[in-house]
Amino acid sequence: MYIHERKDWPRFHWSAEKIAEPLASVRHRQGRLIGHMEALGFNLQQEAVLQTLTADVLKSSEIEGEKLDEEQVRSSIGRRLGMDIGALKAADSNVEGVVEMMLDATRHYDKPLSAKRLFAWHASLFPTGRSGMTAITAGGWRDDKTGPMRVVSGPTGKEHVHYEAPKASRVEREMKSFLEWFEGGKAIDPVLMAGLAHLWFVTIHPFDDGNGRIARAIADMALARSENSPQRFYSMSAQIRQERNAYYDILERTQKGTMDVTPWMDWFFGCLGRAIDGAQDILSAVLRMARFWERIKDVPLNERQRLVLNRLLDAFEGKLTSSKYAALAECSQDTAHRDILALVRHGVLVQNAEGGRSTSYALAA
Repeated sequence: MYIHERKDWPRFHWSAEKIAEPLASVRHRQGRLIGHMEALGFNLQQEAVLQTLTADVLKSSEIEGEKLDEEQVRSSIGRRLGMDIGALKAADSNVEGVVEMMLDATRHYDKPLSAKRLFAWHASLFPTGRSGMTAITAGGWRDDKTGPMRVVSGPTGKEHVHYEAPKASRVEREMKSFLEWFEGGKAIDPVLMAGLAHLWFVTIHPFDDGNGRIARAIADMALARSENSPQRFYSMSAQIRQERNAYYDILERTQKGTMDVTPWMDWFFGCLGRAIDGAQDILSAVLRMARFWERIKDVPLNERQRLVLNRLLDAFEGKLTSSKYAALAECSQDTAHRDILALVRHGVLVQNAEGGRSTSYALAA
């Protein structure tokens, strides 16, 4: 029996005593992180937000098995935030749709969540009206024409059913109850609401596809409300991606359990706390970038050099060679070589020990 089949659905309950400490802990970490970030100043805050939202969009899609282009995501977010991040890479409609949804959820966290708004989010996720090769109802509740909505794994013919959602005929009524609760102004901590909203929405599973991403966007909206701020300095989706197996396991156990969701809330708070702790990595990276640009502020740089240096500072994979430089900056090998030699001359880059065809460069310490 799934929880949506129980007579007491959707009257969720939990042990206030058991979740009091983890909730208080995560609230304390929230406040401490926001205090650290506010001390950075506007420009560094914006860079931290850019890095956080980029990770959020990428990892939320990865959880569903979809890999987006990081440069496209970063460019799309930077453009929408009005940030100057150098040469912008054109983003396809799929990337633009995911970014649009996530930014609407967090930048406009104080606006009511409605069926119309959810339909707009869903349509932005599936601009072609297809999920892969399959036609779906984009911007509307599912109708189950192809059968029950199930979450399955395994090869064809040997599928394992992890979960079966309520029948399509119930979706409109179920979502009406959910939205009334979410906007009802009940005396419940917004962080607790984020965890409960995530579970409740993904249990209804109202769309043909994209339910997980929208559930996480709704949770992010509730977290933004808990902080009364659109600035995102940590990514719950990035942490869930790291703990994906545990996430699916606790979700399945909860959906096949009772209306006591204490174990789910305990896991959610723990995951959120680890996400907030992980934001220290973003803070360190932002500070490292700030120190780097301050150190070379008097070095004359062209747009190509700025672009490549930003990539080197932002989790660049492998070693920088002239051919990689040419590909990143979209220039000739000769131009790349001249740019690199100028950066070496100014002490911005150093040549690694290997020579010949293996010649590569790194940022100066």
